[in-house]
Amino acid sequence: MDSVPADIKPDIISMINDRQQVTYNEFRSFATSMGVAEEVLRRDLGELEDANAIASRSSGGILTYYILQNEPVLRRIMIVEDDKNINKLMGLAVGKGFDITQLFDGKEALEKIKYEKPDLVILDLMLPGADGLEICQSIKKNPGLSDIIVIIVSAMDPTTNRFKGIKYGADYYVRKPFDPVEIRSLVTIFLKKKGKKFDPLVDLPNEDKISEAVERVVQGNESGYELGRIQVEGLAQFAGRFGTDSGVTILRLVSQLLQDKAKERDSKLFVGFLNGDDFVVGGDQKSMEKFITDIQAEFSAVLPFIYQSEGYKPIELGIDDIYGAETPKLELTYAPIKKDYIMEMRSEILKGKKEKTDIGSYTYEELRKMLGSEELDITITRGHDGVRLSIGKEGKER
Repeated sequence: MDSVPADIKPDIISMINDRQQVTYNEFRSFATSMGVAEEVLRRDLGELEDANAIASRSSGGILTYYILQNEPVLRRIMIVEDDKNINKLMGLAVGKGFDITQLFDGKEALEKIKYEKPDLVILDLMLPGADGLEICQSIKKNPGLSDIIVIIVSAMDPTTNRFKGIKYGADYYVRKPFDPVEIRSLVTIFLKKKGKKFDPLVDLPNEDKISEAVERVVQGNESGYELGRIQVEGLAQFAGRFGTDSGVTILRLVSQLLQDKAKERDSKLFVGFLNGDDFVVGGDQKSMEKFITDIQAEFSAVLPFIYQSEGYKPIELGIDDIYGAETPKLELTYAPIKKDYIMEMRSEILKGKKEKTDIGSYTYEELRKMLGSEELDITITRGHDGVRLSIGKEGKER
């Protein structure tokens, strides 16, 4: 009988190096196949995180691990928060391994950012001198500073401020009171992730994880588990009218709404992205019902400010047709996907698969077919210069 390894850290590093990112469930399956106890797996993952070799983040209901770069130079972080206690807590949350500058005034921060050019800035919104949105916009509009990662952390009403932050270029919006672990994981993965730059939109659970969610429905082992699609209807027309950057902003907004609400409602809720104008969500039917209601209500609340940002300013007048009939309308819709439909489409797909080992692993094209999302009005791709949105089946950018 083969001996059971007492240390699988080299295997963990090898797996993440090969795949760029690996979920906890995948590690657990590997450990089980090796005869390694789950407590040993947890110990080794924890030790690797403590050594800054890997980092983890829970996104879309899935705990994912990333390999980190081993850099000799300390990455520079600027924390701008006028409350001294919260500023201190943010610094502690970020932790060791970074060169941290802590500031309390927005105007001073604007000047220092221009000359010191930190790698990442954590911003409060309400600041003396210059507010956080002004600082964020100043950073992202300056070609010499636009690569700086901006994380907004605020207690202000997120209904409008989250949208404004994303539109002004913020890479992520965190609501107060914040989870120090979330701050630490976001900072670490943004700055040290090996390979392609981390992007909270496209780094949602990928086709492998969505495939697993589909198989959960097919196998039917969990009573009451539901899978469905959340679609941003009208997004292609909106992006065609106001520009592809505006379209990407809407998708980033919806992505963060889904992730935040999933954490609030139920950590077991699943959220994936189909690289178009729709997302896949899954979970217990009762949890899903409240989750969908909350998401649609919050999106409806921010819609007037979305239109306002594109030039339709008199929203306070309350005139229903102020935008005009020709203005593209956005709506967040949800459609549960029936198991029978998934089974029928899956059966067709499996006929073309040569190897039995292919079962349970599907391409985005196959997933769209199974989930009723074949008609692509928009497509999201990741290029060397970031996420890009293309309109129409031919992928024409406008």
